[in-house]
Amino acid sequence: MQRRGDWTRPASDARPEGAPPEGHPMKSHVFDFARLTPKERYKLLIGTVIPRPIALITTLSEDGTPNAGSFSFFNILTHDPAIMAIGIENRPDGTPKDTAANILATQEFTVHISDHALVDQMEICSIKFPSDVDELSVAGLETVPGETVRSPRIVAAPAAFECHLVQTVPVTPARVIVLGEVRRMFVRETLVDPETLQVDQIGIDAVGRLGGHLYARQRDQFERVTPSVEQFMATSGAVES
Repeated sequence: MQRRGDWTRPASDARPEGAPPEGHPMKSHVFDFARLTPKERYKLLIGTVIPRPIALITTLSEDGTPNAGSFSFFNILTHDPAIMAIGIENRPDGTPKDTAANILATQEFTVHISDHALVDQMEICSIKFPSDVDELSVAGLETVPGETVRSPRIVAAPAAFECHLVQTVPVTPARVIVLGEVRRMFVRETLVDPETLQVDQIGIDAVGRLGGHLYARQRDQFERVTPSVEQFMATSGAVES
């Protein structure tokens, strides 16, 4: 395992894995997004920005109906404060999806990380059921009440984040970015050291979204440590300012 003190400069003739053979230039196809249809942009983006983490989100409607949906336009943006962002698109008929409508109405939601064991249930929660259908019940997912929010927490999820709405950013009339602040986090006790806060990133087995209908599991890792300026400058061939 590489540590900061063990950093060494890569060999000058080292070539990235997957690079074309020596003497073959790296050429690119160029895509002008102003000339592409939304569908074409979408296909290129989801095929290259990979793997994307998946947020399995639970909410409650104003009348108390539970809802669950999964979203791969999702990530953390900052840690202080702890802000999560989710991009949500309206239904084809232009009405907001239940997740977005419920978040706007209640100002709260719970994000779950889905592991491989939850893939079937996660897929069920992606089905476009009518608003009065409880996806959690249909998927057979056991839940417990939230502690700082009213939205339920999925017991089987390896990690969950109770969030309060901070801001919504309308991108177009049909798309909105939701920013939520994490108020409380839950991690399965076998997956985290409560003293060091180190998470077992293999054990969490998080599922990510690829292009098309493809998904990926978090099973392949490697470690790289960024050197200090002093370490970098001390190696042969370092560039001085």
